[in-house]
Amino acid sequence: MNRFDFTPYRRSTVGFDRLFDLLENQGRTQGGDNFPPFNIERRSEDAYRITLAVAGFRSEDIDITAQQNLLVVHGRKRDEHADGQMLHVGIANRGFERRFELADFVRVEHAELADGLLMIDLLREVPEAMRPKKIRIGGERKLEVVQDGTGQADAA
Repeated sequence: MNRFDFTPYRRSTVGFDRLFDLLENQGRTQGGDNFPPFNIERRSEDAYRITLAVAGFRSEDIDITAQQNLLVVHGRKRDEHADGQMLHVGIANRGFERRFELADFVRVEHAELADGLLMIDLLREVPEAMRPKKIRIGGERKLEVVQDGTGQADAA
């Protein structure tokens, strides 16, 4: 097992405790169940999509819960009785729970189930008050909002 010591980083950073705790917890919980398989896609600067392969599940079998910094997808196992005797069961129909840690200001925008794929669209919306602002030294006390690091700024 690989173990990382984040102590030197914790001494020289302020407010990153959650990040270091997340990295340490991920290291401890790796190797768990990989069902259902999923993809995480970055669709634009502030938009993401999580796609889970949930063949055999209906929308009423799946619960999606978004809390602050946590997205939980829970699938309930259905009790279906086949008309005949099952000789081989290869299609997974077991319950599952997938947890995704979300960054600050990321919210679920939309969820859709189609063709056995559950697609969850996420959007990062940083509040205006949290966006970087240029501060002028001396004279005027007017603040400018920084736009995408291109040097262009709008008056606040």
